[in-house]
Formats: sequence, C-alpha cells, structure tokens
Amino acid sequence: MEPQIYRTPGPFELETGHTLPELRIAYHTYGTLNAAKDNVAWVCHALTANSDVADWWPHTVEAGRFLDPARHFVVCANIIGSHYGTTGPLHMNPATGQPWYKDFPPFTIRDIVRAHRQLADGLGIGRIGTLVGSSVGGFQAVEWAVSEPERIDRLALIATAAKASPWAIAIDETQRMAIEADTSFGQPRDDAGMKGLAAARAIGLLSYRGPEGYNLTQQDREEHPAAHRACTYQQYQGEKLRRRYNAYSYYAILNAFDTHDAGRGRGGLEQALGRITARTLVVGITTDIIFTPEEMRHLHAMIPGSVYHEINSPFGHDGFLVEHEQLNHILLPFMNN
Repeated sequence: MEPQIYRTPGPFELETGHTLPELRIAYHTYGTLNAAKDNVAWVCHALTANSDVADWWPHTVEAGRFLDPARHFVVCANIIGSHYGTTGPLHMNPATGQPWYKDFPPFTIRDIVRAHRQLADGLGIGRIGTLVGSSVGGFQAVEWAVSEPERIDRLALIATAAKASPWAIAIDETQRMAIEADTSFGQPRDDAGMKGLAAARAIGLLSYRGPEGYNLTQQDREEHPAAHRACTYQQYQGEKLRRRYNAYSYYAILNAFDTHDAGRGRGGLEQALGRITARTLVVGITTDIIFTPEEMRHLHAMIPGSVYHEINSPFGHDGFLVEHEQLNHILLPFMNN
C-alpha cells in the first residue's frame, strides 16, 4: 500500500536554526475516523521503519488486536530524514536542484513531532485517543505528550526513554563511525556509504537482540564447525538494510535520536514529564539492554498516574516486534477501556 503525502504550508523551520524549503510527510491510515473523531490511534515508528505499520509490526493491525482498524482510525507518519517518503537526504533541495545527501540539515526529535502535529491538524484530528510509540517512536510519543498534553488521551510507551542515555548515544556513535569509515560516504551518490551502513546495522543489531537472543537462535550446527551462523546472520542483516535503505538517512536519524531530551528547556525531566495528563502505560522488556527494565520503571515513576508492565522475552529490545501476543495482552485492554 503506497503512502499518502501531506505537504506542510510554506518552509519548515527546524529547531537547529536551519530551514527545509518544503516538507512532505508520507503517512498511512487504516480504518475510518468516526463522527466524534475520538477513535484515533497514532503510531510513532522507530529508526528504519516506515509509515505502513502493518508492514513492520506483525499481528498488530488486525481484527481483535490493539490496532484493530474496525475499532480505531490508525495513523502512522514517516519521520523527517527517512528513506520512505518524507523529506530526507535523497530528496531534491529546491535551492540547488540536487539531492541533499550529506548536506541535509540537522533536525531533532522535536522537529519530527512538530511536523506530525501539523499533519494531525491537516487531517482534521483534534484529540488522539491513543498515542503509541516504541523505541525511537517512543521518543516522539514522550515529546508529543509533553509538548501538547491536552491532545493525548492515552499514551503507550514501549521500550523507550524520556532522554537519550550516554549508553544509547555511544551505540549510535559507533554506528556513525562505521559509516564514516566507508570512504564513499559523503559522495553525491544514492549508494554512497553502503558498506558502512551494512556494518553499522550489524553493530546496532547486537544491542537490539543481546546475548540471550543470539545464543538462542544462532548456535552453530555440529556438521559445519567452520560456518558460524552468527557471522552469516550479521552479514545477512547488514545486506538486508543496505538493499532497502540509504546511509545518509540512517546517519541523519541517528543524529536526531541523540538530541532527545524531553526536559531540555523545561526545567528537567521530572518537571517536563509532570505535564503529561494522558493515561499512561509504560512497557519494559526483561532482556532489553538499550532501555533496561530499571530505566523503564524509572520512566514510569516520573509520569503521574502511569502503570507499568513488563514483557518477558529472550529477544532483547526487539521483543516489542517479536512478542506480539504478550504486547496485545497488555495493550488491548488499555486501549479499549
């Protein structure tokens, strides 16, 4: 299903002081907006996902699931800088008539959220029944709930944070170093930096899955002692992203990831999160090494009236993509109550 495109009126000013001469936002919707316009479930997507939730989040946009399109008007918008329709590095810079590539202006999580707020206005959406965000999508959801608390009725935050931690930033920097080590990165070509991108993805995957996930699924077969499954898996995952994405978008979004701090300019995290009025559900994953259960419980403690649940999974951070039955068991009653 091809995305729809919304164009913001006029240039889009970025928090970094730069300007996008034009901003197009790719988005998908599922279901029907009801007459009261109170059945919106808005999904904020993660790093390299797109706006087609049914494509990247298995068994969620289905009958009887928490994003049931018969019950909810599900909306997901592609983020600034992405490779999937929203204005990004491979789009044309109107000022030069050439793609932006590495010159794409730096942007922040707040810019992404402000763009999506404009999209919501353009779609005639006032209140959002449930705002759902996992991982980097959760960064957006936190920021939106803090910046516009009156708009959000329910807030579901899954494996995420209110501020990018030094540990998460270090993971991003290691991936950027891998991309920069590719001597083609920086060249004005769509395929520049692709070997670096593959290496960066393999590095990132270590933090997404963690030791339990790898040791469970990538054990070597006895009959092939020299062919390590873990090696071929890393190569496969790097190649898989290389075929569907581009290094400039990945690099730009990692930079935006690191700007996330809901407390910046708001008196710190506790004061900022105290603005949230939505009924809030915080979900951690037992083996997540990016956003640990301890950090998720701390996030829960800072959001007034929030409730906390935990998914038991050996698949680390990626558990939010894999453990759809557990996730549905938690989110379905929260969203439908």
